[in-house]
Amino acid sequence: METTLATSVQILDRLMHRLDIEPGPVFARHGIERATLADPSARLPADSTDAVIREIGLLCADPAFGLQAARCWHPTHLGALGHAWLASSSLRRGLERLQRYWQLIGQRTAIALRDESDGLAVVLANPRNDPLIAAATTDIEFSVLVDLCRTNAGEDFDPLRVNLIRPEPADASPWRAFYRCPVHFRQAERSVVLSRAEVDAPLSTSNRHLVGMLDKMLAEELARLDRSDVVARCKALLNKRLASGEVTATQVASDLAMSRRTLHRKLADAGTTWQQLVDDTRRDLALRLIEDPRRPIGEITFELGFSQQSAFARAFRRWAGESPTQYREGLQAGRAGAARPQQPAL
Repeated sequence: METTLATSVQILDRLMHRLDIEPGPVFARHGIERATLADPSARLPADSTDAVIREIGLLCADPAFGLQAARCWHPTHLGALGHAWLASSSLRRGLERLQRYWQLIGQRTAIALRDESDGLAVVLANPRNDPLIAAATTDIEFSVLVDLCRTNAGEDFDPLRVNLIRPEPADASPWRAFYRCPVHFRQAERSVVLSRAEVDAPLSTSNRHLVGMLDKMLAEELARLDRSDVVARCKALLNKRLASGEVTATQVASDLAMSRRTLHRKLADAGTTWQQLVDDTRRDLALRLIEDPRRPIGEITFELGFSQQSAFARAFRRWAGESPTQYREGLQAGRAGAARPQQPAL
């Protein structure tokens, strides 16, 4: 059963207040106890939250009501992911975290990042069949996403363009007023395209120590969310074990109560291999740890389970196209794109 983080549904609670709709009866009609929304560990059926969104759309006369969600969110509504976003070193790093941990917020949609000639596209997969729910959830999620960017980068932040699948409404001015950029309807995908210079610019709000702790929490939460997701569970174990030295597939298989052969088969079914998983996890950790100028390169080498600094340097050059020292110097100099290595499969 697909679920939604209960605290994120507080956004709908606040949204109904803004629309002069009494939330209690709406939630009750769809089997949601309002008190549950304050429980950071609770999850709600996605069918129930979708039904709430549909009823809001039927009760209010504003087809653009979902855009008002941008004024209804708080970092705590998104759990640890909300705080990790605020502490990210750049918008790109924050967006990569959203992509990786999106299921913690809701399992019915997903986002993917795609570099384009003029910017970075955030593409939303939203497989809902009901047109009202699909349009409203897209507006809610994209408006919160853009407001997240404006929270970190400043109120002047605007996308380059927005693409929506829905037909163009009779009055498209609310969408153009909110996004402050060209908005295209009846497109083949739902996407927000952001300026590459802005998404790669260093953020003064970053907190590398805090975000490191939050990343570990998020990996563990994702592993717990879906016990059948062997990739997420392996990554959570690798995050814990790498610093202790070489981690073998046999060790992790034992932790997961399965044979090494079964682990390899499950990883193959998920479209990856043990070595690729280790490499991707090390890469993600390396790019995060190298951002902290207080962390010596030798210490990072040990924490990632490399026996020699030269081996780490070779791996890092393969991931980022430059040495760890060059990469760090580029970040400290504020060089946009000092790190746009190829994205691993997430």
